[in-house]
Amino acid sequence: MVETSARLLRLLGLLQTRRDWPGPDLSVRLGVSARTVRRDVEKLRALGYPIHAVGGVGGGYRLGAGASLPPLLLDDEEAVAVAVGLRTAASGAVTGMAETSIGALAKLDQMLPSRLRHRISALGAAMVTVPAPGRTIDVSALSTIASAVRDRERLRFDYVSHDGERTVRDVEPYRLIHDARRWYLFAWDTQRSDWRRFRVDRLNLRVPTGPRFGPRPLPAEDLVTYLSAGRATARFRYRAVLTMRGSAAEVADEVPTTLGTVEPIDDASCLLRIGSDSLDHLAVWVAAFGFDFVVHEPDELVERLRTLTGRLHRAAWPESDEWARSVRAPAARTEPARGTRR
Repeated sequence: MVETSARLLRLLGLLQTRRDWPGPDLSVRLGVSARTVRRDVEKLRALGYPIHAVGGVGGGYRLGAGASLPPLLLDDEEAVAVAVGLRTAASGAVTGMAETSIGALAKLDQMLPSRLRHRISALGAAMVTVPAPGRTIDVSALSTIASAVRDRERLRFDYVSHDGERTVRDVEPYRLIHDARRWYLFAWDTQRSDWRRFRVDRLNLRVPTGPRFGPRPLPAEDLVTYLSAGRATARFRYRAVLTMRGSAAEVADEVPTTLGTVEPIDDASCLLRIGSDSLDHLAVWVAAFGFDFVVHEPDELVERLRTLTGRLHRAAWPESDEWARSVRAPAARTEPARGTRR
């Protein structure tokens, strides 16, 4: 009986790993005859698992979507990954996700063996997740956009830009992007004939969705790099290009992806593209990264670095500046003796 139950669990696990399983392949994996596989499939069906027969040489099986959700089979690492994902989602930017994630995590915790419960409990005690700032979005908006991406249906929505301008947009949706705790829609703007990225929390969808469209080539094969480059510089007032004296891997470890992108030149140097709305911020950032560098553009950044260099020099060697020499350090605060009144 124990052997049969273990085989059923293994069969169910195999059916969950891919769409279709030929019967002979299942027989080989389980080490049983085709007749035993058929009997085991019938037992799983009796337990409520929707397993469909698939035509072909020797026949096959497919685990379908049922009216109720049967328990999932997860190995140790998969269970830990799901638990960590639920804890992270609990502080996400989607309305109601916190309560839903905590509820799902509580159900998962009840099903786990003690060895996994202890591992996940240790992770939960050690993890600190910073809540997402700003507005949250409704999960229904994400679902509508995702469906439009899948079905190649145009979307119309009211949009508020970062400077408060209100417009009505008509787009061909291609991707949903989760970036730095915010959700974005990457789409082809039909009115501007260009690729655009829209913050989902700033758009108000108009229903129903528009007509279907034929897919067009994406602007880059590596969409992650393309979006990172645009995110790091395009929206800023000042965009700097620098050669850094350090490998791309070393510099990338120091530069947040929300600030800049790194392109390797050779093993000892790389190109950094970084943006900010403030030249002062740019000057401080590039000086604090811990690498020698050469500024290619803009010229204003070079002048600001010279100003900053002079200011830091006077702070480090106050005897070189008349004003700094005239400043007296404030007297140290003296604590009253114990037993005396303030």
